[in-house]
Amino acid sequence: MMRMMLAQAARTVDGRLINADDATAERVVADVVTDSRKVRAGSLFVAIAGEHVDGHDFVSSIGEQGALGAIVDHEITDAPCPQIVVKDTVEALGLLAKANLRLRRESREPFTVVGITGSVGKTTTKDLLKALLSTLGPTVAPVGSFNNEIGLPLTALEVGDGTRYLIAEMGANHLGEIAHLTTIAPPDVAVVLKVGVAHLGEFGSVEHIAQAKSEIVRGLLDDGVSVLNADDPRVAAMSPIAPGRVVWFGLEHAQAHDEDGYVAADDVTLDDLGRPVFTIVDDGGVEQRVTLGIGGAHNVMNALAAAAVARLEGMPLERIADVLSHVTSVSPHRMAVSEVERDGERFTLIDDSFNANPDSMRAGLDGLAAWRAKEDAQPFRVAVLGAMLELGADEARAHHDVGAYAAKAGADAVVAVGAAGDEHLNALAQAIADGAREAFGDGDANPVAAVTNTDDADEAVRRFNAAHADMVVLLKGSHASGLSALATRWTGGAQ
Repeated sequence: MMRMMLAQAARTVDGRLINADDATAERVVADVVTDSRKVRAGSLFVAIAGEHVDGHDFVSSIGEQGALGAIVDHEITDAPCPQIVVKDTVEALGLLAKANLRLRRESREPFTVVGITGSVGKTTTKDLLKALLSTLGPTVAPVGSFNNEIGLPLTALEVGDGTRYLIAEMGANHLGEIAHLTTIAPPDVAVVLKVGVAHLGEFGSVEHIAQAKSEIVRGLLDDGVSVLNADDPRVAAMSPIAPGRVVWFGLEHAQAHDEDGYVAADDVTLDDLGRPVFTIVDDGGVEQRVTLGIGGAHNVMNALAAAAVARLEGMPLERIADVLSHVTSVSPHRMAVSEVERDGERFTLIDDSFNANPDSMRAGLDGLAAWRAKEDAQPFRVAVLGAMLELGADEARAHHDVGAYAAKAGADAVVAVGAAGDEHLNALAQAIADGAREAFGDGDANPVAAVTNTDDADEAVRRFNAAHADMVVLLKGSHASGLSALATRWTGGAQ
């Protein structure tokens, strides 16, 4: 965090500072946290009233941990620590982050904010881009998928005097949310990955989703650069609103934008571990063969987006390819491959359980199909699939189609997972199972199961493993399905 005294913080958020003498008011804030467990000496704690926990309940104890003070929406009378009283603590958090970035820019040292949005791929692209930009200078990026009105400011508040790059992941469930995030962290570079159907139920239409994603382009600084997916028509349609230069990435159409600049991929294949192998090319005619260190054909587009930004910052393709080949793990539960051993049996786990929508489901299933696909002896492939949320009126059909896709893509067995006591999620899981059964056809050579909890899913996998020593399992579903917890149970938390 840039140097900011407690009194400055109070003025920044238009708050009323209480319980602080002059000496305390002039003390420098060490960091800003919203989790009381992360409070340390000099921390400024922002109390946020969440759905299950209210941060105001912990203000009385943070002084014992060395906190400098707290931002609250009402005075906590039994807490003697300094307090900044504001109308809205989430808004105050955003104002602090905005001020922190303003202070960093005022230093006049080179500093670049890269904003990333899209229906899928944001976090993996962020991870790949962090690996690339970190070779050029100190880079701050969110942990996991901190991409909302709380997560983004917390990340922006990690920017300090020496920070060269901030990667700001920007997600949204409603129109206007990304626009708000760009007022906190206006990007120098805006990356738009894809307009898909994630959160369709919240937005109401794909057109509204496209409108929401375009807010990151509208929020660019005046001389900002847009990095757009040339293969997604809804993303490509954002180029006319770009305030400055546009750079393209893609598999099919990027090279049509030679005058603007592009990064593209040719000759894409998958190796036996499902890792993409391709030739990365740019508008300068440079070509470089690359093998991604992470699996999944869908990650080619994420890698191209990251490469396009790195290339803007002066990295040669040869160096970009080298860095991308050495990124073997990204944020947890995103195509993470591990070996699970228990009770004398073992199987390979492809853990892509962070979240799910129809696009990412198909991508995960393609990764399962590609696993050791070129070997003579093929593994037994099990797709453990959870429900997808916020898909709107066609959600049953979307789940049915995913089940059918799993069968057609090469899964030997499908386990569809709902949630105990949740009739809605159980109905969606049943739709997955129905789609798989219909696609497999008559007979029981390809087993399909619909279960209502992860314990039953675990037991189904155990039965398959007992019959198939050489087995690979894909975990893919929304957070509500609990599959990430099942992955942690299997791996002991290792990634």
